[in-house]
Amino acid sequence: MILTLVDYGIGNLRSLEKAFEHEGATVRRTSDPVEVRRAERLIVPGVGAFGACMDALRARGLVAPVREAALSGTPLLGVCVGMQLLFEGSDEMGSHDGLGLLP
Repeated sequence: MILTLVDYGIGNLRSLEKAFEHEGATVRRTSDPVEVRRAERLIVPGVGAFGACMDALRARGLVAPVREAALSGTPLLGVCVGMQLLFEGSDEMGSHDGLGLLP
């Protein structure tokens, strides 16, 4: 199994890599929008504030690729704030739009 770990500069990347590798998965860490679109399975990590995480995804051009992959049926797992990003938005420390995959 190949998992694509979305690297947008925020998150517990190495911990997630090690956990999934321990279970036998091959993990590819990427910040490349093309690789995110082509992923068989996606993991969106996150640590910290919702708004900062969304800003980092936007800055790297990863919002549309993550959304497109999920909407096309690619299995997607959000971990910690990465799970929260799947929603339409958050009012944590202000009002912020999310990925809009969940109401």
